[in-house]
Amino acid sequence: MSDITDLAHKQCKPCIGSDAPLTQDEINTLIRQLDHWMQYDRIIGKTYEFRNHYETMAFVNALAWISNREEHHPDLTLGYNKCHVEYTTHAINGLSLNDFICAAKVDSLFKI
Repeated sequence: MSDITDLAHKQCKPCIGSDAPLTQDEINTLIRQLDHWMQYDRIIGKTYEFRNHYETMAFVNALAWISNREEHHPDLTLGYNKCHVEYTTHAINGLSLNDFICAAKVDSLFKI
């Protein structure tokens, strides 16, 4: 199994304020396992492009299902044929494994 598949099969675990954010070395290792995600300080993000508004909204609905199931919710910026997705873990003011698990699950929508 590839690394991204491994991440996509993990489940998010609740974080509490006393949990430490990932180190930059941990972030570097995990982000290499994702497909074209970028790090912006304490956030990872990616823009997905679609053929039309219907496909964009179908993606957003699938992403909402993943977010609800994992209880880890991204910030979204939505346009006619694109959606920018950003993950961070607010409870720890940084990145956690949950951010990378959810990013891998979102990427896996395109591997079906």
